[in-house]
Amino acid sequence: MSTPARDQFLALLRTAVADGSLVKLTLAKAVGGDPTLQNLFVRPVTLQTGPRLAFVWRHRTRDITKNHPADEALALLEPLVGAPFQDAHLFTARETAQLEAAAGAARLRVKASLRERPAAGGNDRAKQRVIPPDAPWLRALGVTDRAGRPLAPMTGKFRQIEHFAEIVRHLLEEAPFPADRPIRAFDMGCGKGYLTFAVSELLGERSRVRGVEQRPELVEFCARTAAQLGFGPRLAFEVGSIAGTEVAGADLLIALHACDTATDDALAKGIAAGAALILAAPCCQKELRSQLEAPPVLAGALRHGIFQERQAEFVTDALRAELLEWAGYRTRVFEFIATEHTAKNTMISAVRARPRGTADDGAPIREFAAFYGVREQALARHLGFALR
Repeated sequence: MSTPARDQFLALLRTAVADGSLVKLTLAKAVGGDPTLQNLFVRPVTLQTGPRLAFVWRHRTRDITKNHPADEALALLEPLVGAPFQDAHLFTARETAQLEAAAGAARLRVKASLRERPAAGGNDRAKQRVIPPDAPWLRALGVTDRAGRPLAPMTGKFRQIEHFAEIVRHLLEEAPFPADRPIRAFDMGCGKGYLTFAVSELLGERSRVRGVEQRPELVEFCARTAAQLGFGPRLAFEVGSIAGTEVAGADLLIALHACDTATDDALAKGIAAGAALILAAPCCQKELRSQLEAPPVLAGALRHGIFQERQAEFVTDALRAELLEWAGYRTRVFEFIATEHTAKNTMISAVRARPRGTADDGAPIREFAAFYGVREQALARHLGFALR
């Protein structure tokens, strides 16, 4: 396949590789070939052997990573752009470009990059941080000192913020955010605002981020800090609860460590708003524990309380992930932070992939619920999904 749009896209890619401005290339919508292949992500790295382009082939159940010299990488990429991958996103320090190819036609869109810092880096050089450690808001929140060094009691918190920022940065590139208006983000139960400020830093001026927290003293502190540091209208804080906050028009919704069914409240609000990206780190999954009926083969093991608790957490979060898929989201469940910092370290990410109501009838979800004796669950109720 050769079209003017595709040729222009490849020219932009070659230029970005040659002058070092490449941030990331994402290829999606693979057709033909391996049915398990979902995406290909390419980014620059620096190894002991020199600069390379790292290829991450994302399949449904595994990722495969390979590093290639620039010329070899470009030779591998050229036959992949446009077909078999029908969607290509190029991110550089100067611009972003999207190539959409289908039925032999191609359309190219190019716009100025919103990134303030190119993300170069690698495995064998000084780490290129998504969030600069000397960011004034980190110092104002008591995380780092004036030199950008984490304060002793906050080393774990600094690592959490860094890891969260890495996760969000990659997901921001996958999610279908609007291109014609500011991105609207809500951090539900934001606490002292560590991650709320991080999201505002990542999204930049083209965003409107709101932190929602029930404790007025924390809201006052965060709002004052944001004002003093000149964040302006892009970052605001308000007193409120997950259940009581209106999030219509949200593009990004975050709810980390919302207790028990408050996580379901947040997920349901994100789905109802049609958010492009939802992030949740569940906590204290109690709702299903009294409903669980141990299948005969598990009865002996589940007489131990600790296994019952872990089983309730697994069943709850597995149901949430499956219901999000049913509601039109591409869902992943993974470890958010190391267990040395907190045992509540599971994160659910959901990227909007298709319109709600285009899924199957949800029979596998009902079979899963029946296996464990689950009759009802909060997110299912919010979505009007009958488990029985």
